[in-house]
Amino acid sequence: MKRFKMVKIASLLGIVGNLFLCIIKSLVGFITGSQAMIADAFNSAGDILSSLITYIGNKIASKPKDDDHNLGHGKAEYIYSMLISIVMIIASFSIFKESMIVILEGKTYDFSIWLVVVCIITILVKIGLYLYTNYIAKKENNLLIKANSKDHFNDTIITLINLISCLLSLKGIYYFDGVVGIIISFWIIYSSLKIFKESYDVLMDKSISEETKLKVYEIIKSHNEIRRITHFNSTPVGYKYQISFTIFVDGNLSTFESHEIADNLEKEINKKIDEIYLTVIHVNPIVINKN
Repeated sequence: MKRFKMVKIASLLGIVGNLFLCIIKSLVGFITGSQAMIADAFNSAGDILSSLITYIGNKIASKPKDDDHNLGHGKAEYIYSMLISIVMIIASFSIFKESMIVILEGKTYDFSIWLVVVCIITILVKIGLYLYTNYIAKKENNLLIKANSKDHFNDTIITLINLISCLLSLKGIYYFDGVVGIIISFWIIYSSLKIFKESYDVLMDKSISEETKLKVYEIIKSHNEIRRITHFNSTPVGYKYQISFTIFVDGNLSTFESHEIADNLEKEINKKIDEIYLTVIHVNPIVINKN
């Protein structure tokens, strides 16, 4: 599928881009002793793992349904998105710890023009990755790539703050280096928890949104032969939903006629609403008083 191919390309670009950034950040960070740059390097290392997880999760999610997985493998996107968020949270605690040490011990570092150069390169690379992944996330409604997109955006802001820290060191203000590390850690935790919650909601079979549910009801209301509806249920299937409900029709209709109404309605809902993967309708007869 085109959807999974686009995510595959985005994840591979993320691996290559973040590997490059991790190497140059680590070299410059350890040479100068900048905790903010070292923290940024750890962040890029986490991004490599995140992009790798995205690649693996996307590959599994792209598999078609089989005898053991009747609804496909779509939920793999959310399992691996949750893993990305956990990796990010673990990395943030390490960054926070090292940054506190910098502030409490009053550590300094040697300013280098390469700190500025690396920050600018990182910002340019991350903006490019963010724009590309954000486009795919919106186009394909993919939580895995959305998590990656948010990560790229966060990195752009983080590195911008890091750049400010580098420039402040020229004025002898070194404590801000540790402050930046702490800001980075909290930012990562915040973003990670949001991704974790989105993944958790789907894995715990969160119901379809009210907006989509109203779309379904509007279609049902356009069919005058349907008298009422009950037992509306929805289940996430990857990035889409399976819905089921019971409709009541005139009991005087033949079995063929009543089921033809249901079949046509299922096809119409699946065609008109992108969020719906499968519609299952149960038909019940109802006594119509013609007096």
